[in-house]
Order: sequence, then C-alpha cells, then structure tokens
Amino acid sequence: MASTVNFTGAVDRDLLKRAKIIAAKTDTSVNALFNAELRHLVDTFEAAEASSNQNYRLLLDFSLGRLAGDAAMRALGIDSEEDLFLLMAQAHLPMPRLPDAVTRDMVDQLQSLAG
Repeated sequence: MASTVNFTGAVDRDLLKRAKIIAAKTDTSVNALFNAELRHLVDTFEAAEASSNQNYRLLLDFSLGRLAGDAAMRALGIDSEEDLFLLMAQAHLPMPRLPDAVTRDMVDQLQSLAG
C-alpha cells in the first residue's frame, strides 16, 4: 500500500466550497477527489512522456493558461479550435478559463447589446 504524506497548499475559497459540495453529493472526501484527479494527471503525463508525445505537454500548457489557443494550434499543426477542443477532450484535460477581467468585459459587451 502506498504511503501518504500531509502537505499544505492553497486553494481558491469558492473552488473548495464547490469541491466540498461534490464530495458530499458523491459520498467521498475532497481529499479523495484531489488524489484521484492528481493521480490521473500524473499518470497521463508520464504515459505521454514515456511515448515521447509532446502534444500532451502542449495541451497541458494550454489547459493551465500558459499557452494561448492560437499558439497551441500552431504548435500542434491544427487550424481549427474544434480540433483543439477535441484533443483536449481526448487528453481528459479541462478547457482553460478566461481571466476574470476578460470574462467581465465579455459580459459587459453582451449586456450593452441587450440594453
């Protein structure tokens, strides 16, 4: 059996609240959710690295917001966002979130169109 170790980390308050709700609804713990997701990320990354698949690293950088969508598409040799989204789904990686300021600007623009 694998040994465990405690560590201290920081997480967004709202994210933790939402994770607790999911944990309660699925009769598990936030710790179990965290471990499952981290294990999946590490296992997938290591498998991609072992097969010299650099696409996963690019997709992970895109998912973490370290690489813009257009740069990811160029590096992957694809020319459509649809293909990028399909690759993200196949890699089981979450789509990156826009920065809050960009999201607010988009909402403001949509509201100005409606008003």
